Amino acid sequence: MSDEAIVTETPQPDPLRSAADAMALALQAAKDGAADAQQRVNEALPAISGFVSRLTYTTCYAVSYGVVFPSLLIARAVPKENAIIHGIVDGARAARDAVGGDRNIDEPADLQDHPHIIVPGTDTIR
Repeated sequence: MSDEAIVTETPQPDPLRSAADAMALALQAAKDGAADAQQRVNEALPAISGFVSRLTYTTCYAVSYGVVFPSLLIARAVPKENAIIHGIVDGARAARDAVGGDRNIDEPADLQDHPHIIVPGTDTIR
């Protein structure tokens, strides 16, 4: 036997091919991640929308209640026939006329004789 060794060449991997494969895998993973993220956003969007809607409603309700309740409480505590009420009513009429809010409101006959009365059931100041 001879002492000569048989030399076989092992194919060396192509570095450009390896880099291209790695980039293709990274691109595919990014696409899969984006699709998964889009799906999760689509699933979460109705819940987020409902939360924002409910938050908006609750905030507006609390603010309006916080403004209207004390205003009506004070309005009901003030006697009806005095200078304050007459001034408020006259100011409201002037503002309504300035805006052009000329409405024909059906009123009971007994209220036509008393122009400075809060209309029961409507909280409208006349």
